[in-house]
Amino acid sequence: MIRRSTYKRQAAVALITLFAFFVMPLSLAAQTQIKYHSNKFKVQDDVKLGRQAAQEAEQQYPLLRDEEVRGYVARVGERLVAAIPPQFQHPEFQYSFKVVNANDINAFALPGGPMYVNRGMIEAAPDEGAMAGVMAHEISHVALRHGTAQATKAQKYGLLAGIAGIAGTILGGPQVGQLAQAPFGVYFLKFSREYETEADMLGAQMMARAGYDPRDLAEMFRIIEQRGGGGGGFLSDHPSPSDRYARINREAQSLRVQGSPPDSRDFARIQERLRGYPAAQSMADITRSGQRYPSDTNANYPNNPPSGRVDNPSNRYQSYRILDNGVQVSVPNNWRQLSEGSSVWFAPEGGYGQLNGQAVFTHGVNFGVGQTNNRDLQRATDEVVNGLTQGNRNLRVTSGHQRTTLSGRSALLTTLSNINEATGQRENIRLVTTQTSDGQLFYAIAVAPQNDRNFEGTFQNIFGSIRMSQ
Repeated sequence: MIRRSTYKRQAAVALITLFAFFVMPLSLAAQTQIKYHSNKFKVQDDVKLGRQAAQEAEQQYPLLRDEEVRGYVARVGERLVAAIPPQFQHPEFQYSFKVVNANDINAFALPGGPMYVNRGMIEAAPDEGAMAGVMAHEISHVALRHGTAQATKAQKYGLLAGIAGIAGTILGGPQVGQLAQAPFGVYFLKFSREYETEADMLGAQMMARAGYDPRDLAEMFRIIEQRGGGGGGFLSDHPSPSDRYARINREAQSLRVQGSPPDSRDFARIQERLRGYPAAQSMADITRSGQRYPSDTNANYPNNPPSGRVDNPSNRYQSYRILDNGVQVSVPNNWRQLSEGSSVWFAPEGGYGQLNGQAVFTHGVNFGVGQTNNRDLQRATDEVVNGLTQGNRNLRVTSGHQRTTLSGRSALLTTLSNINEATGQRENIRLVTTQTSDGQLFYAIAVAPQNDRNFEGTFQNIFGSIRMSQ
């Protein structure tokens, strides 16, 4: 009797298990599995290449200087980045989001995280979900490291001599570097059919994790097809928009949308704001014009040289989170933030400007991160100092490396002197360097005229306020 009862219970459990298997949500069993491709480059190489390509892209294409629009797009982007599956997250990547003032339904992202969304894509999208779908697709290329994976593939054909030459492979729309002129170069300026499909699938999965309906991404391909879209970047015609529409909808059936959808009123407000701008050109017309644009690193600088006449630093400080990697710093609230990305300046009015097309400072602080060839702090600092002194015969090291601390880390202080190009006055420059947890070099630079002692205490306060999370 005991054996028969046990057998019946086991049979019942097996039947229930079998039934549960057939009725379980498809999201547990059927979503597309995606893996990395062979890649000979380091993750840090993605970051370096993305920065180089971003600088060139921003000079080729005009950015929309509207902080409300940019901030909105960045919030959507950050929501999607948070939804990247854990196996494809890279702490080293620094995702950023900017809007290109072009009317094409397009977007592109660069290795390491810089992403550019065309104004025309925002205007053409029926809702935020559709815009988020395009962004999720492009973020997927970054997360899967398709740019450097494709460069690895290109090297098999002898196209690339080294890391410096692969910028042209990673922009589907904009073309930078010289690879476009090389044999098979045009092929490698577009992602392959396999990579595009992977970005569609991972993009759909990210959308569901972020609270968006993946079918909104499919809808963008229907819009593209209706408008006769094709070309580079997101508009790649391999596979065709109709094929991608069907495939994404099939993927959507295996996904469960998590959380609540975003407030649609924000998207409608941004679209209305964009309608108030003059009509934008196409990216092709912009390229044909040959015009060069100021990048964000000098976009806020006045065209005239700095006068050097500045107000004393305020006793009230304002905190900023900078460099996209968790660095926090406090500066006087009467100073202005002038740039973003891999280098950030803060300076008082009258202490910054341009001379012969180059940014010049008489007073201020500069922060940045860079990849060096050395893990040794002193040697890495020497690389920075050599880079500063090359091409500037007036710049001199007045005090060698002195040990100090920065945000609780071992650091080096180096003092230099220079003759300012704009004022002709001699100035003191302090350079403090330390290494981040991922091997990059963080630097902080303070500059002021030698005869201006009002900034000594301010610079000490600023350096003392720095907090680093990496």
